[in-house]
Amino acid sequence: MPIIIASHPNVLTTTWAQAVVNKQGLGYQVKKIAITDVDVGTTTRVRVAVNHNAPEHIPRQWFVKLPSLNWRARLITALPQLLHKEVLFYKHIAATVPLALPTVLAAQSHFIKGSTLVLADIEASGGIPGHSCDVLSLPQAALVVEQLARFHGHFWGKLDDNPGYRWLAGSGLKAEQHLGSILAEPLMKRGLQRAGQLIAKPLQKLAIRYAQQRNRVMAFMGQGIQTLVHHDCHPGNLFWQQNQPGFLDWQLVRGGEGISDIAYFLATAVSPETRRLHERQLLETYRHVLQQQGVVVDFEHLWQRYRLHLAYPFEAMLMTLSIGGMMDLSSNLELIRRAAAAVEDVDSFSAIADAAFAR
Repeated sequence: MPIIIASHPNVLTTTWAQAVVNKQGLGYQVKKIAITDVDVGTTTRVRVAVNHNAPEHIPRQWFVKLPSLNWRARLITALPQLLHKEVLFYKHIAATVPLALPTVLAAQSHFIKGSTLVLADIEASGGIPGHSCDVLSLPQAALVVEQLARFHGHFWGKLDDNPGYRWLAGSGLKAEQHLGSILAEPLMKRGLQRAGQLIAKPLQKLAIRYAQQRNRVMAFMGQGIQTLVHHDCHPGNLFWQQNQPGFLDWQLVRGGEGISDIAYFLATAVSPETRRLHERQLLETYRHVLQQQGVVVDFEHLWQRYRLHLAYPFEAMLMTLSIGGMMDLSSNLELIRRAAAAVEDVDSFSAIADAAFAR
């Protein structure tokens, strides 16, 4: 098997690219490779142009994901093996997911050597990648909600009894949850300090209490019917092709409650004004599309679980700010502003206290 694992952009040589092309079929030759862009966040994302003589179905513009060159981001993502999890997603699940995804050219992981993912560059085929601070229109938001409903409905209640999905709840997820519990309070305090006046004082106090009780809250949040969830549905993890949404960055994929993806998406991807006016309408769209797939969910139950799950995107964006180097700063602050407005508007922390702390 050709080895395509790379630890640094300087490893992306003609020889490396030849190993990727060899996985597509024997006899094709790579003549040249050129790095066109390097972006460092939770991973190192490298765009390359590859000159080869393979047929047109093997693209010449690639998007390569490597471990992050930012030491803080690498430290946070290494223990829960997030890039390794994304490699497993593309190798074992992606083909069954009813969503638009990038084409995978190679995906390889090793416990010691690390992980590398090679995708077709979506821009080369006319796709438009999202940016973290994009503000989606109501029609765009409705399309994403519909697609998430189809995705969740497809896997609804099917994860527990299928051994092919057991790795989703493996050591990586346990490490992530353990690390999250240990770091929740200090990272929350640091994030709130850095956010400054973006977060009102009363909300800061509630957020710290939430972080202190994170284990208990997460256990309560995980009690709903399980499906496959993306768990990181902000606008920078979307792309658009022929006015339809596609989904990127599956490092946090797991079993969870479907409404958590909707809460994350609405808290980060639409303006607070649009969300306030239309969030119930969008939740009804989600419920209706689930029902078309035979999944019956009571709207009031959905609404109450939505209120609870809005706390997570708020936490996630503050954690991102606290760690630093994982997202463009201005985008990070804007998503914190949107998520803070969401938790305040529906009083998420009071809902959590009533539902989880009182037990």
